[in-house]
Amino acid sequence: MKARKVGIIGLGHVGAHVAYSIAVQGIADEIVMVDKNRDKVISEQQDLMDSVAYLPHRVKAFIGDFSDLGDCDVIVNSTGNIGILRGSTNRLKEMDFTIAAVNSYVDKIKASGFNGVLINISNPCDIVTRQLALGLGLPRGHVFGTGTGLDTARLISALAQQTGIDHKSITAYMLGEHGNDQFTAWSCVSFRGKPLDEWAKTDKRFQFDRDEMQKTAIAAGWRTFSGKFCTEYAIASTAARMVHVVLHDEKQIMPASCELCGEYGESGLFAGVPAVIGANGAEEIVELPLSEEEKAKFHHCCSQIKANMEHLKDIH
Repeated sequence: MKARKVGIIGLGHVGAHVAYSIAVQGIADEIVMVDKNRDKVISEQQDLMDSVAYLPHRVKAFIGDFSDLGDCDVIVNSTGNIGILRGSTNRLKEMDFTIAAVNSYVDKIKASGFNGVLINISNPCDIVTRQLALGLGLPRGHVFGTGTGLDTARLISALAQQTGIDHKSITAYMLGEHGNDQFTAWSCVSFRGKPLDEWAKTDKRFQFDRDEMQKTAIAAGWRTFSGKFCTEYAIASTAARMVHVVLHDEKQIMPASCELCGEYGESGLFAGVPAVIGANGAEEIVELPLSEEEKAKFHHCCSQIKANMEHLKDIH
């Protein structure tokens, strides 16, 4: 039986938490850790291996290089420099660093013979995911990003706190850019099949200010960042769940940063949309029945992503 093998590029706050989440949940049998900071990756590998005695599943963690990623089933890219964001609420500030980093090693991943699924976390997520997809040349869907998957988790958390309904009974989506222009598709929010609009007719818990709720969800990441200058648990849980869904070919519908080729009337970019995720990555884009106002918001998000992509030509 082939061991399930996951590679993680970048063992900072996020990458280390992804590794631990994968290990704790028994998602993979082997984890390959790749980071240019040798001291950091040695420390993370040691700490993870020392935790195995009390984990419910056995896992092996190895320190590797890009050449060791060739036989991985999934790679998680989490390269970044979170310090760039201190004093800012604009993820685009990370672009110069992350794009240059990805450009420096994407050919090395390709040269390893990697033919699995790559999940990108690095920001700006939609643009970095596209850069990786172009560089690797894998089939469509084999490279996707966490994108608004994390933002959706934040929205669902806010909705659960407001209504008292369990997170897993809520269907809701943040769409568009993993950034300040994302928006909530309120017309598609439901609680185990009963639309939000129906609940709101008779139950005060559901009669909240939707614009304020959206702002709360968007601000959640910055609320986390403001006190510890990083985000860890929520993004690690998002990425680990996506890895699990791919390895088990679950065909779960999750919001992710996916390549658009005509869906939602957009193409030539990656953006946050619901997708059927399975062994071949983002296998199918799910087109929601958005209202006209929501369609306009989505197109605005895409225009912003494309405008930000113009900066790519200035990065070497």
